[in-house]
Amino acid sequence: MRYKVTFVVGLALGYVLGTRAGRERYEQLRKSARGIAQNPAVRNAAESAGQTGRELAGKAFAAVSDKVGDAVPASLSGRLRGLRDRAGSGSEDEWGTSNT
Repeated sequence: MRYKVTFVVGLALGYVLGTRAGRERYEQLRKSARGIAQNPAVRNAAESAGQTGRELAGKAFAAVSDKVGDAVPASLSGRLRGLRDRAGSGSEDEWGTSNT
């Protein structure tokens, strides 16, 4: 799925950069892209995917740290601890979306 999304984004970017339709067409594309990004269904899907990713990262860290013990670098454990704390707070992140 990630590769399909990357391909579509690349295709859209190539079209925008390669088109000769001018500024008007660029503004139309930008407006439609903004509309899609602000769609509540899309925002909810992105938020839930982010939350799932944070949860899986925490589980993976716990599994790895159980196996390797103290060999996990402090910078990695601090970063994951920060992600876990931020995910549990329920506040808005720097993008203006809630971490629910």
